[in-house]
Amino acid sequence: MGQNISLFPELGERSRESRDRGVFPSQKIQEFMDSGKISAATSFSPKQVQPASLDLRLGPTAYRVRASFLPDKFAVEERIRELGMAEMDLRSGAVFEKHCVYIVPLLEELHLPDDVSGKANPKSTTGRLDIFTRLITDYGKEFERVPQGYAGRLYAEVVPRTFSVRVCEGMSLNQIRFVKGKPPRVREDSALEKLGDETPLAFSADDSPTESIRQISVDLIGAGSEVVGYKAKPHAPLIDLGAVGLYDPGEFWEPIRSTRRIILNPDDFYILVSKQKVWIPPDWAAEMVAYDATFGEFRSHYAGFFDPGFGYAVEEGRGTHAVLEVRSHEVPFVMEDGQMVGRLEYERLLAPPDKLYGPRIGSSYQSQGLSLSRQFRRQ
Repeated sequence: MGQNISLFPELGERSRESRDRGVFPSQKIQEFMDSGKISAATSFSPKQVQPASLDLRLGPTAYRVRASFLPDKFAVEERIRELGMAEMDLRSGAVFEKHCVYIVPLLEELHLPDDVSGKANPKSTTGRLDIFTRLITDYGKEFERVPQGYAGRLYAEVVPRTFSVRVCEGMSLNQIRFVKGKPPRVREDSALEKLGDETPLAFSADDSPTESIRQISVDLIGAGSEVVGYKAKPHAPLIDLGAVGLYDPGEFWEPIRSTRRIILNPDDFYILVSKQKVWIPPDWAAEMVAYDATFGEFRSHYAGFFDPGFGYAVEEGRGTHAVLEVRSHEVPFVMEDGQMVGRLEYERLLAPPDKLYGPRIGSSYQSQGLSLSRQFRRQ
């Protein structure tokens, strides 16, 4: 295995086992790229391959359409011809206006075996900018899902909800995981629970282990910082998604000060942070469930993937906070400090990846607390 795995000797020989079902690690994704099961109109970039996912890239053309859709009995291009309003050239960049719906054919295509499926999520930066992004496939009956044995093109539905954004060909707004068979979730597999007993996977602010490795709650009081969140300002300037550290947060965000409760306005978008700090073992992947009606009338997380190594080996403390992208549904909603806002679901990998999430592969949010997307200057 890659040298990063040796950072975690507590996993022992169990981490080196191969399995007949589970999420693809990075080297298996690379194997599919090399064999043509994952192909692309342009050469792949090594940065696309993450520890347990593949970054998907926007193609050279986008289509503004009248409404979102699921293809169902149609190819996506048929629905674009029916619903399309304008064709846009992304080769030199274009502006996606907020509240408008765009369909973008991606550069990647799939030719999956009969026992391999895929599932997608927005990337972290996409979620933190409130860019509603979903994967669709030809004849697809679900967003974000690629059925077993799928062969064909991939498309992204992109709806900027808070900020108008500038995009161009080759940018990555979403990512995909590949799954062989149906890997058991944690409630069906005691291996993670056993590992959690041996090596705590979730911690409080003082680095003490928490009782649950799955429940995520919101921190509105803060520990050492007066600012506990941000609310997006209306009528903010355009954001170039290719920028890094360019924008003054004060032009786009209103800080939320330490408090015990806030009232979420349905028209507003919030960036908050979890009380828990989590870490994901090298032979596991996790996903935060974005919404559950039993938690309240809000959506708490757009970008739900947590890669192997997230929160591991951080220099200060143990684990990394989850940043929460929050919107209320339809009505104002009171959110209390410590309120449960989501849960982590864990899945086993087929094998440990040959790379882990973190600075060595250019990951942006390994040691994050409350943080905005990389387009903004750090305060």
